[in-house]
Amino acid sequence: MDPITHTMTGATLAASGLRRTTPLAAGTLMLAANAPDIDVLIYLIGNEYDGLAFRRGWTHGPLALVALPFAVLGVALAWDRWVRRRRDPRAAPARAGPLLALAALGVLTHPVLDWLNNYGIRLLMPFSPRWFYGDAVFIIDPWLWLALGGALFLIHSWSWPAIAGWALFAALAGFLILGTPIVPTPAKLVWAAGLIAVVALRVAGVADRRGVSPERVARWGGGLALGFILLLVLADFVEVRDVRAVFAERGGTVEAVMVAPEPANPFGGSVVVATPTAYLFGTYDWLARPRVRMHEDSLPRRPADPVTEAAARVPDAAAYLTWARFPYFQVEPRPGGYTVFIGDARYRGPLGSGSLSGITVQLDSALAPVP
Repeated sequence: MDPITHTMTGATLAASGLRRTTPLAAGTLMLAANAPDIDVLIYLIGNEYDGLAFRRGWTHGPLALVALPFAVLGVALAWDRWVRRRRDPRAAPARAGPLLALAALGVLTHPVLDWLNNYGIRLLMPFSPRWFYGDAVFIIDPWLWLALGGALFLIHSWSWPAIAGWALFAALAGFLILGTPIVPTPAKLVWAAGLIAVVALRVAGVADRRGVSPERVARWGGGLALGFILLLVLADFVEVRDVRAVFAERGGTVEAVMVAPEPANPFGGSVVVATPTAYLFGTYDWLARPRVRMHEDSLPRRPADPVTEAAARVPDAAAYLTWARFPYFQVEPRPGGYTVFIGDARYRGPLGSGSLSGITVQLDSALAPVP
């Protein structure tokens, strides 16, 4: 998931009552919830394809789940000693034991959330390079922002600077969601109505001293987000089952099925079916009959040959293929060699951009890469 969702998850856990366990509890939870994304530093020494090959691997696997809480604890204790208690020598020191437990909890939330989308995560690295996919929640989900952010807004908006900060975030989120053509119009309307409802609750004084306790508001927001996630995970199992049933009736051989979540649309998904010879595409719509609609277009799965094998050995292409879930090759002969495009059927179309959309490799007649 995106850093905003991870941060809101840590903040919601803190606001639900965990912030009372020790000083720096909230900061520790938010830092820990983002800690596995330290692998983003790969972009400082590599390119975008190196990022695809390395991201969501080592720092999201079991060794990281053990090591990162101690790293977060070290940062928190250093801040407590050298900054916080120097500013206020009378402040009670943060307690290492509770901070370590909170750091472990925060770190654990990260791979759980990352598993939910179809980008993928290697939960067993470095012991296994296998990718895992939840295919349930889009990588940026405005409904989670609304549930978690709405609760946090009700709790943390009792000063003008805080209100200004939340207003800026709401404006940017609204621009991103309402101004994006791939988000369905009904979803835009419902999301905007939800935002208005949150503001109305704030005006009504919910979560202040006269209303519901902040801890209860945070638990409601977290519970709403958790329930939404569980429904989408269950929905994906049903969606995949339905797609497989369609192909079972046709008598076709299916190697894999993905029903990928779409931006802000919990009632539908993009279908990719891998057969031995091609990738087939379609849509899934819970509100339509039939729910599964396959399109006429497809991508052939080119058998391996010397040209594709040579292209796959090029370092950037190899890095891309480390990440690719449904790889395909398109080869075009040209004077003196070949142009080979390598893509991933998941990101064919408007969602494919930058390194996600694929890589083009130039080979000479001897199948050596051309700079």
